[in-house]
Amino acid sequence: MAGRSWDLSNWYAAPEKAADKLGWKARIGLFEGLGLTAEWYSSLGATEFPTMTKLGGGAPRRSISAIIACYMDEQAIPIMHQRLTAVFKKLDVDYEIIFVNDGSPDDCGGQIQEISVADPHVLGIVHSRNFGSQMAFRSGMEMSVMQACVLLDGDLQDPPELIEQFYEQWVNGADVVYGRRVQRDMPFAWGMLYKAFYRIFAKLSYVTIPHDAGDFSLMDQRVVGWLLHCPERDLFLRGLRAYVGFRQTGVDYVRPKRMFGDSTNNLIKNLEWAKRGIFSFSNAPLKLLSAGGAILLCLSVIASFVVVAMRLLFPESAPRGITTLLLFTLFFGALNLFSVGLVGEYIAKILEEVKGRPRLIRAGIIRNGEKSQLLPDGSVIP
Repeated sequence: MAGRSWDLSNWYAAPEKAADKLGWKARIGLFEGLGLTAEWYSSLGATEFPTMTKLGGGAPRRSISAIIACYMDEQAIPIMHQRLTAVFKKLDVDYEIIFVNDGSPDDCGGQIQEISVADPHVLGIVHSRNFGSQMAFRSGMEMSVMQACVLLDGDLQDPPELIEQFYEQWVNGADVVYGRRVQRDMPFAWGMLYKAFYRIFAKLSYVTIPHDAGDFSLMDQRVVGWLLHCPERDLFLRGLRAYVGFRQTGVDYVRPKRMFGDSTNNLIKNLEWAKRGIFSFSNAPLKLLSAGGAILLCLSVIASFVVVAMRLLFPESAPRGITTLLLFTLFFGALNLFSVGLVGEYIAKILEEVKGRPRLIRAGIIRNGEKSQLLPDGSVIP
């Protein structure tokens, strides 16, 4: 294979470093060890050795990357790590836990660095600023090296224990297993608004969107690969996940409250979120404008004939005065402004894509308790 930027022309063991850092020293020399290995291999039967290899030892061990988008989640990070570690050890899978510090103003980075000292499974990604949860998930997926990715919000509203059910469905052949929020621990009115959005979104979208399914999901590496091939910068991952297809299934759960602090979401942010989804995966608003314009044109023609006829046949009963004219002017003026606004939303999305700015900027990587600063090409600053 082609050499990588960090490859050396020659690789050597460094026993002095192992003795200094780990207090470990080999008791058997290289040549003696090779001889003993050859003797052991010769003692095995013809069918015994193949069963010890990865290919001959039964079903291969699966691997999962957990990707956690962190913003104002300093207190939740250690608990998330503990719960994820317990789940992965119970499942007996290879795993990595990728915490993405998405420009959080608290000490998320410090928590990630502290945890990574004792756990080599932990990888931290530090963004140069807040790019949003969707870009945080993409950043983690780009760095993942496992067979599947699980996306979780860092506030513990996505229970890690549900990954066991995700894993079971994945083993049984599903390529995408998403969490379906059948109930939310929040005021009734807010819960109804969320449910209404998902149903309106599903009706308007040109792809089949599952109801009440957020970002919390397990995705096979094939699905992750195709998601990373989608070039758009204004990401709406739950829509893209449905767009790429493959075999998908849902697991019901009750979404709890945020464990620490207050949610950063509000009505304005939720409306922006709804617009992002609808304008990314639906042409229905434009079609409604076209249909509405055609209907209003027909009604205007009919109304014109009616008014002229009334003026000729019943002069006294025909509409007259400035009030009628003013109301019609206000109505059509407001309609025109609304229509221009809708078209403007689509134009704004086009502008965002054609500018071609970087989707995200990684300022650093945290591994084994050390934080490395990154250059634009992804290499580490010496």
